[in-house]
Amino acid sequence: MTTTGPAPATATTGPAPDDALPESVRERLIRAGSATVANMLLRRGLRNTVMAGVVPLAAGAPPMAGPARTLRFIPAREDLDTLAGYASSENLHRRAIEECPPGAVLVIDAFGSTAAASMGDMMAARLRYRGVAGVVTDGGYRDAEAIRATGLPCHHRGNAPKATPIALHPVALDEPVGCGGVAVYPGDVLLGDEDGVVVIPRELAAEVAEEAADAAAYEEFAALEIARGRSLFGLFPATPESRREYDQWVARGRPGRK
Repeated sequence: MTTTGPAPATATTGPAPDDALPESVRERLIRAGSATVANMLLRRGLRNTVMAGVVPLAAGAPPMAGPARTLRFIPAREDLDTLAGYASSENLHRRAIEECPPGAVLVIDAFGSTAAASMGDMMAARLRYRGVAGVVTDGGYRDAEAIRATGLPCHHRGNAPKATPIALHPVALDEPVGCGGVAVYPGDVLLGDEDGVVVIPRELAAEVAEEAADAAAYEEFAALEIARGRSLFGLFPATPESRREYDQWVARGRPGRK
């Protein structure tokens, strides 16, 4: 398989993709969840941030959050894509596994194809060992049960048992890609959980994390009130009056919280 491709694009935003995400930001994002974070981005005019059709590989898997490292596939061609070529140490697919930094999320643009695997269990095991935060693809994985057993958080479109060279050719590392209909630039922050995967521009990650964590805490208060029979009106979305009630609830030590 040939392993050459276009030079990495220069139209990126935010820090380099291997810059670590501060732990406080990561924890706040995970606590808030992808749906709440998407709402915070919507407030800033960003509408297309949640990947379409990309779901967790394993129910109950832990959430993931980290800066994006990207790999892009195009359709395979028989004279270039062979199992022998796939074994090369210069193969971009294999390099993506070995070069993705600890704490990062590997984002694989498979142009929506599940005709062949974006990753298998050996690659997942290697990423897990290396401390990668997770993997996202708008394609699919093979060896699904074995990948689940690694504990690596993974999101995909659906199972794809065929060998990668049958349908996918890797052409670029660390350039802007599309995944699930969303633009992903190296260094963007990805948050994946049971609700899906949201893409956060890196320069907004800290402020969105703080705002989303606050919104998630308020929702906890609102859920307790709703469980007591209270109407949504005047409670959710929050009003100045209900925010004052929330502040009083926090000051009392959050009674009723599980």
